[in-house]
Amino acid sequence: MAGLIAYGAYVPYHRLARADLAAVLGTPPGKGTRAVAGYDEDTTSMAVEAARGALAPDGLRPRIGQLFLATAAPAYLDKTNATAVHAALGLDEHVLAADMAGSVRSGLGALITAARSTVPTLTVLSDLRTGLPGGSDESAGGDGAAAFVFGGHRDSTPVIAELLAHDTVSDEILDRWRLPGSPTSRVWEERFAEEIYVDLAGKALTAALDRAGLDIAAVDHLIVSGLHARACASVRRKTGARPEAVTADLTAAIGNPGTAQPGLLLADVLDRARPGETIALVVLGDGAGVILLRTTDALPAHRSARPVAGQIAAGSAPMPYATYLSWRGLLDREPPRRPDPEPPYAPPAHRRNRWKYGFVAARCEKCGTRHLPPDRVCTSCRSVDAMTGEPMADVRGTVATFTVDRLAHTPSPPMLVVVVDYDGGGRFRCQLTDATEADAVIGARVEMTFRRTVTAAGVHNYFWKARPVRTDED
Repeated sequence: MAGLIAYGAYVPYHRLARADLAAVLGTPPGKGTRAVAGYDEDTTSMAVEAARGALAPDGLRPRIGQLFLATAAPAYLDKTNATAVHAALGLDEHVLAADMAGSVRSGLGALITAARSTVPTLTVLSDLRTGLPGGSDESAGGDGAAAFVFGGHRDSTPVIAELLAHDTVSDEILDRWRLPGSPTSRVWEERFAEEIYVDLAGKALTAALDRAGLDIAAVDHLIVSGLHARACASVRRKTGARPEAVTADLTAAIGNPGTAQPGLLLADVLDRARPGETIALVVLGDGAGVILLRTTDALPAHRSARPVAGQIAAGSAPMPYATYLSWRGLLDREPPRRPDPEPPYAPPAHRRNRWKYGFVAARCEKCGTRHLPPDRVCTSCRSVDAMTGEPMADVRGTVATFTVDRLAHTPSPPMLVVVVDYDGGGRFRCQLTDATEADAVIGARVEMTFRRTVTAAGVHNYFWKARPVRTDED
């Protein structure tokens, strides 16, 4: 049986209240919040976080044969962003890593390509949505990522959702566009494309249902996603699906994360769907696409460890609007009176790829001492070249000491730096993120997260930071 075998989602910790935004700009007050990627996050780092959730099951990571990263806001052009995700996940070097970037529709393309593949394929949908201050894109947008592994063609991996059918309809519609180099999109008047999308969605949904031998009444969860909110609402009303089958779009809580929206909504449904239920995922944008899935008996035992609803509930208190503008480069802050940060240099970064991206430490084979960063000579028994690599990305630790640096170069001062004692041995100093000064406490439990430490000379420097553990899993 071919279909979905694993999934994961990532909703950033930070939130922006629409009421606070309206109070500053004098616009009509909005309701709810939107998810905001941290100052040290981008579509690549969020993709890593979502993919880590999807690859949590033991033994799945070595079987991945392809990796696709879909985003409308790539961290790099020309350079492949998926290779950084590949390195951070520690995938085999023969795994194809490729971008599907530039448009929101790339998310649909990545999902269908993965579903059609004959080897286990990891596809990640990630997006970071911005808009001009006071505009609808700013308040209605959101940030996030979702990851899915399709497979089950040739192995015994449990399939949690069988692929029943899919269909796409393509159309050239000038309803939303953004020129290369522009930070924000432009949108045509919404009434223009509404009925076009309703018609296209109807065609794709009818074709997919016919291929699966189903009718609309058999759909237990209808997911409709896309940046054209008015068209999405019309499709939900006009498909003929049972009212109880129509799922919420989560925009009131986290906004619309564009390319990642269909993935996050699908992950949310998988978090709560029962075995034997039919899911119809409808995606609008430059046409329409539909993916039909049926959940299996394996789903309850293989759900994501971090459900979407739990991540939404664990979000921060609303952040100041000025902080959001600063993080997005729409408000320039006075930098610290320090030399500008230097970019990472290519040769040493490549030599240390396993440490820099994979966070792989070394353990001495003679005495068992763990070394972060890895080294050739053991600090305890002085053995030379007797080290075994040990991935640390999923190992938690405890804060041994900390400092609050108010002079360091950071987009979100002050910089919090902690010394972490890891479970099983090893100590390392790193930044603490998604945190306030009150979270920097000796004895606090932390976990690792992949982030962008700095961007200098047009180069993103990715590495790992600690963040507070805010679940009851520990």
